[in-house]
Amino acid sequence: MSSTLGSRQEPKGNLRSVSLRPGTVFLADCPARLAIEIISSKWAVVTLFALSDGPVRHGELVELIGGVSRKVLTQTLRRLQDNGLVERHAYAEAPPRVEYSLTELGRTLEEPIRRLTDWARANGETVLAFHEAAAERDASSAPSDRPADG
Repeated sequence: MSSTLGSRQEPKGNLRSVSLRPGTVFLADCPARLAIEIISSKWAVVTLFALSDGPVRHGELVELIGGVSRKVLTQTLRRLQDNGLVERHAYAEAPPRVEYSLTELGRTLEEPIRRLTDWARANGETVLAFHEAAAERDASSAPSDRPADG
């Protein structure tokens, strides 16, 4: 009996097949691993999503995203710039104005992020319920602070 687990059917066109055999997925030089490293920060994905409607100023991004510090947002924007996903445009005005926007490459992530967001909306409550159940199990199995009777 042959198993299809661990391999995928050969795709049509110029796409290469993807193997799920150990040691072949997400190798250090694998493009998929690079992509995951770039967007692995929750702030990276949220920032990319926040920029999907067009150019936004730093302060507006802080408000739009919520919960991110200015310092962390600045680091996130720089990392996204360094990877070609976001561009910074400084206007020669007084006072200075800087806006951030997605590059053409950054726009290619709009659909995957939108799909991930849709998944989170559809399944977020279920994931939260599992998380809460696990926390309750952990709390009930933790040793008591009281001394044992005896």
